[in-house]
Amino acid sequence: MIRRFTAGEPILTDAAVRQIPAESIAAFPYPHCRDGSRFSFTFPLEDGEIVYGLGEAPRGINKRGWLYKSFCSDDPFHTEDKHALYAAHNFLLHGGPLGGLGGIFRGIFIDFPAEIVWDIGYTRPEEAVITLDGTDFDIYLIEEETPRAVVREFRALIGKSYIPPFWAFGFLQSRWSYYNADAVKDVIRGYDEARIPLDGVCLDIDYMERYKNFTVNGEAFPDLRRFAAELKAQGIHLIPIIDAGVKKEDGYGVYEEGRDRGYFCKNADGSDFEGAVWPGIVGFPDFLRPEVREWFGEKYRVLTDLGIDGFWNDMNEPAIFYSAKGLKEAYEKAARLRGEELDLTGFFALKDAFARLDNSPDDYASMFHEIGGRPVNHLHVHNLYGASMTRAAGEFFEKEFGKEKVLLFSRASYIGAHRHGGIWFGDNHSWWQHILLCLRMLPSANMCGFLYCGADLGGFNGDATPDLLLRFLALGVFTPLMRNHSALGTRSQECFRFGDPAPFRDIIQVRYRLIPYLYQTFRRAAEAGDMMFRPLSFDYPDDPIARECETQLLLGEECMIAPVCEQNASGRTVYLPEEMCFVKLSGERIVSKEVLPKGLHYVRVALNEVPLFLKKGKTVPLCRPALRTAQLDTETSENLTW
Repeated sequence: MIRRFTAGEPILTDAAVRQIPAESIAAFPYPHCRDGSRFSFTFPLEDGEIVYGLGEAPRGINKRGWLYKSFCSDDPFHTEDKHALYAAHNFLLHGGPLGGLGGIFRGIFIDFPAEIVWDIGYTRPEEAVITLDGTDFDIYLIEEETPRAVVREFRALIGKSYIPPFWAFGFLQSRWSYYNADAVKDVIRGYDEARIPLDGVCLDIDYMERYKNFTVNGEAFPDLRRFAAELKAQGIHLIPIIDAGVKKEDGYGVYEEGRDRGYFCKNADGSDFEGAVWPGIVGFPDFLRPEVREWFGEKYRVLTDLGIDGFWNDMNEPAIFYSAKGLKEAYEKAARLRGEELDLTGFFALKDAFARLDNSPDDYASMFHEIGGRPVNHLHVHNLYGASMTRAAGEFFEKEFGKEKVLLFSRASYIGAHRHGGIWFGDNHSWWQHILLCLRMLPSANMCGFLYCGADLGGFNGDATPDLLLRFLALGVFTPLMRNHSALGTRSQECFRFGDPAPFRDIIQVRYRLIPYLYQTFRRAAEAGDMMFRPLSFDYPDDPIARECETQLLLGEECMIAPVCEQNASGRTVYLPEEMCFVKLSGERIVSKEVLPKGLHYVRVALNEVPLFLKKGKTVPLCRPALRTAQLDTETSENLTW
């Protein structure tokens, strides 16, 4: 059962595709109140009750005990003290036998694109307090007998998930940056000579002419059309980045069109808001307007006409290095302090003048969109921005090429964007804890419709070690988006750069053996409005150990995954909620199969092995590996059965 409660005049987000009759917020069954310009409601948390949801968010699968924020944030330090990441996925699930709801589970979706604070037992362990920074919103309440049924009902409300082309399940290599065509060729040659499968190479900002969207650096890539065709003939796809900001430059057609048509976000006085990102001062397209989305989406044609069929949208929270106004004020403050002896107060005043320039709340508050012909402050719709950029591209691709033809994934997102593209989990680090962070976000993202997702394997920031990368890849074997990506100034972490490439070949060949199974599991989840990854507690609600397990996931109906995620560990302790067959895969080999009883086990897993736990009576097909997805024989397989 699903009900919708409406307060005020909500901004239309198009997150929901089903029409649910609106009831007054006065009928909302949770204790609630309006305090000036904010609305909040509460619900009790019983001992042992698990709270799921919030999609891409810090910490664990169980959201209890922390304070989260829905506010798309460009913050590369994904540590446990953070409250928000790049996405705003406003869905929670709680209740059940331990939830004080008579065995019923409740899903809560708040369709509200401004900031929400989710205090899930942080202030008071026995209570959740949800606070909206506004009073115009829709809240959907779903009641079902199981958490999986709640998710299915929610997914029916928000529409079917994006399905990428088949090749997008292959292994992708990325780095900031491969500066020219020769660098890309070297990467492909390195993988081919090491006989490590590869299907795509991502191009970061340096393929552009001075970081201008929909341009190509002619010196670095003198004939991109021919280059893309040559690579496609080899089974390799190029996947360029597109950023949200459009460089302010006379003579640059994209900027001049946006300026002349009034398509950029405004200041309060109606002039164009000017912020800075990679190319310097930019205009930010007002993606919330349908005509702007159509205009911007058409710009991708510049690259699709060159044979490009994959894109990643970035910097679309939106990230702002500084605004013209903010930088001017910082310089003025520095000038006033010049020549003075800086005490504690003066030093931090000078430091903060520049340290707080990026992604400033004051800058966001000075931006305005146009909705229905009236100006709307950016803070009221902040979480829609990146999602609307994804929608602009996704709608163009579907109109021009049809469904499932173009790969698209984004950094920032809001529920609803899952219908147009996938996501990656942002600028993580080469930290062991980030293997677990990726695993824990997978089921939460799936709940919110984002099935095509994954993390930067090996970590974007920092220097990856070969053992860290191998363990990260062993989890990435199962994530729909399997991409190795690293930052400027870090150690190169392509899989052939660590001496003996054999262990990396073994891991990535396992991925290619599993691609037909993973693709079909993905499609079933997308078409049925289901999850590809589930917490153990979804299937074993009466098992107290399974209920608290945060390092293992169920995959489809057939198996369980449990990656090794500790440095120098030769294996890990795993909990089996029922008798299962422990399988180790490496390259083209099934290394071992061992039936283990229900309970705790320490299992050894070598660095070149992928562990998998198969349920009784289930089958996972394994095809022969190949260097490209296009070369896979998906009709002939070896069945992994127990």
